[in-house]
Amino acid sequence: MTASVQAGETLDALIIGAGFTGLYQLWSLRKLGLKVQVLETAPDVGGTWYWNCYPGARTDSPSNIYQYWFSDDLLDEWNWNERYAGRAESHAYFRHVADRFELRKDIRFNTRVDAAHWDEATSRWNLRTQDGTTLSARFLITALGPLSAPLVPPFKGHETFKGQLVHTARWPREGIDLKGKRVGVIGTGATGIQVIQSIAAEVSHLTVFQRTANYAVPMHNKRYTDADRAAIRARYPETREAIWTTFVGFDEPSVPHAYFDLPPAERRATLEKLWADGSLKIWVAGFMEIFFDLAASQEISEFVREKIRARIHDSKVAAKLVPQDHGFGTRRVPLENGYFEIYNRDNVSLVDLHEAPIECFTPKGIRTSAGEIELDVIILATGFDAGTGGLTAIDIRGRDGVSLRQQWKSDVRTTMGLQIHGYPNLFTTSAPYAPAAAFCNAPTCLQHQVQWITDCIAYLGKHGRTVIEPSADTESAWLAHHDELAGATLVAKTRSWYTGGNIEGKPNRLLSYIGGVPAYREACEKVKEKDYEGFELA
Repeated sequence: MTASVQAGETLDALIIGAGFTGLYQLWSLRKLGLKVQVLETAPDVGGTWYWNCYPGARTDSPSNIYQYWFSDDLLDEWNWNERYAGRAESHAYFRHVADRFELRKDIRFNTRVDAAHWDEATSRWNLRTQDGTTLSARFLITALGPLSAPLVPPFKGHETFKGQLVHTARWPREGIDLKGKRVGVIGTGATGIQVIQSIAAEVSHLTVFQRTANYAVPMHNKRYTDADRAAIRARYPETREAIWTTFVGFDEPSVPHAYFDLPPAERRATLEKLWADGSLKIWVAGFMEIFFDLAASQEISEFVREKIRARIHDSKVAAKLVPQDHGFGTRRVPLENGYFEIYNRDNVSLVDLHEAPIECFTPKGIRTSAGEIELDVIILATGFDAGTGGLTAIDIRGRDGVSLRQQWKSDVRTTMGLQIHGYPNLFTTSAPYAPAAAFCNAPTCLQHQVQWITDCIAYLGKHGRTVIEPSADTESAWLAHHDELAGATLVAKTRSWYTGGNIEGKPNRLLSYIGGVPAYREACEKVKEKDYEGFELA
């Protein structure tokens, strides 16, 4: 069932996006008795797990924490098949949630929002969709995800390429037959790694174009038995509590010792144990010094480099694949499954773009400074305009017609990643300066943001208020706090999508709050406890 939207229809709330956040936000606001509608570009629910159907797409958060916690019945009835769910299983989960809670009747699919303008006279948001439909709502909630705006670099001559050109985030639903073809993959971030390790064995030749060498940790996946699922389910109450107390919203606490408080042998033993877990534990629940202590970062980074070198036969290739320009954990760390061994294959070539930069696309393939490489398929694993791209793709205008897109060109500002001064009744999720933008198990922080937004809207209704936005001073104070924490880290000094460094001209600032999930939740709860002090209500 798909929602029926009438031109000019007025609503209590509009939600943009039917992924993890949008579905829960819809459920939550319906529980308040509000008239709510979700607008979704795709023809189905799932967000990133609808779009990311490229080969090898898989979550690297364990399935026991990559899920909703609002329904015990849902927890009891859904059975995860693997420790790390593949794309198909994740998508099936969201389809199940949408059907079980009858959410589809309030979702309009195949609907792209072009514009959202605040109307000062009516204190409402007026939206226009690509098909010309107009809607009005008191509250606008964006549930777009931090990685929803694919980045396609302006490669010269790309339109002349006669083969197939595809971005991983827009992979054809019917798939692509790569068997026996010459394939090029541009990008070796998390997505590129998943694609490369998944297709190398079936293509005739694979050429990997690498700009930045990346660390990656071996994924130890497993199929769950009924006994595994029973054990996981028995721990759900404990897990539900644990995710709120850890630094990045996983269910594992960080190492309880400072790195240099341990003798070298114990440091090494601890790293070996973390590495052997086959998870992101060595990054998100290891020694926190990787984020701010250069000496510790150098030692831990060299430990990981040793692990990578040992898996690559050709020392010259290993030298290109082993990161030297940044410390472990200061950029996004993905899990991998045999990725580094791929470069031991005879049908795989690595192009270091620092040595041989791409000059242009040609009808037959890609020309680098070292010559032309003929290809049948080019896959762009070139990432996203993270944190901001989904919002700036929409013409959002607040008080006095001020454009968010134009404003953010010079200075990206939010208050706790939840609201923006000058844009009343606009609530954002996965936005800059909240942990959900990057430094959190997404479901943990997104569910917290949905709960905060829902409580805020309920508070307004209970107290006869209709409008809320943060004051300029409150926003500035949050940004100052954010910048102070970020400035003490190695992450903020490393060029990556975390800082907007992958987008030419984008303001350089760490996009995600790095103070940790407990500190962020405490700050948000204080706002509620003090009746939204620092916010302007009317």
